Order: sequence, then structure tokens, then C-alpha cells
Amino acid sequence: MGHLGAIKEVLTKVDELVIVIGSAQHSHNLKNPFTAGERLVMIQCSLCETDLDLDRVWIVPVPDMHRHMLWVSAVEGYTPKFNKLYSNEPLTRRLFIEAGYTVENISLFDRQTYSSTFVREKMLKDENWTSLVPKSVSEFINKIDGVNRLKDLARTDKI
Repeated sequence: MGHLGAIKEVLTKVDELVIVIGSAQHSHNLKNPFTAGERLVMIQCSLCETDLDLDRVWIVPVPDMHRHMLWVSAVEGYTPKFNKLYSNEPLTRRLFIEAGYTVENISLFDRQTYSSTFVREKMLKDENWTSLVPKSVSEFINKIDGVNRLKDLARTDKI
């Protein structure tokens, strides 16, 4: 719900929005249990629950670039042309500012409640997490057995 709130806010300020799915190469780990494709579907499903004009939104997976001097070029190569970046992540902000982009903060919507880390923690503890995400996202996660995937990823064979 936090991401959706941020998207709605940013769309009041821009004509078009490119949503970058970062760490697109990662999946099946505790921080990124879902594939880039699954994350893209979740974003698309949540946007479909709104009255937003989806013709104004692009969703683009971008893998991490572990050479900071190449990160901006990588994002530019994967996305349609853009002239402003919305991010709160300090390194991303710094790199894009140094590349000459205007960078603005994203409002945080009840960050303690609407945090992906918090949602994953609730999934692992069998606590209610579905109220923290759009209905279509909880339905999709249940459809792909995402909670059990996360629990499997949290297990260890170490004694």
C-alpha cells in the first residue's frame, strides 16, 4: 500500500511515470522472494485496482549494476527517456544528482506499517499481512504459494 500511495502521489506531479523494479536479477531469497516478472504482475494488478490512467505508467525491470559509475547508464538503457527521478535511496539519489538529474524524495506512507520487510516478517510469523497490500497482490501471492516460498527460503539445514 505504501508503494501504491507513492505512485499515486508522483502521478499528480508528472505526465508519465516509469516504475523501475530494482534488483531484477534477484529472486528466491529473503529480501527478494519474488521474480521480477512476479513483481511486475503485482504492480500491474495493484494499479488496476485504482482509477489511475495506466497509459501514463511504464513498469521496467532493471538488474543491479555493482559498478556505481555505470548505474545511471544502465537505468537509462533499460527505461524510456526521463528527466526527473523520485527516490529516497541515498546512493541512487547521489548518483543521479551527479549525472545532472533532478531528484525528488518520495513521501513515505505510514512506513512502519507499509514496509515490504514488515510484510515479509508477518508472512513468516503467520500473522495477518493481507491488509497491508492491495487485494489483488495478496490474491496473486496466495496463487503462487508465495508465503510458503518465503518460509522455505527462511529454513536452514544447519544444526
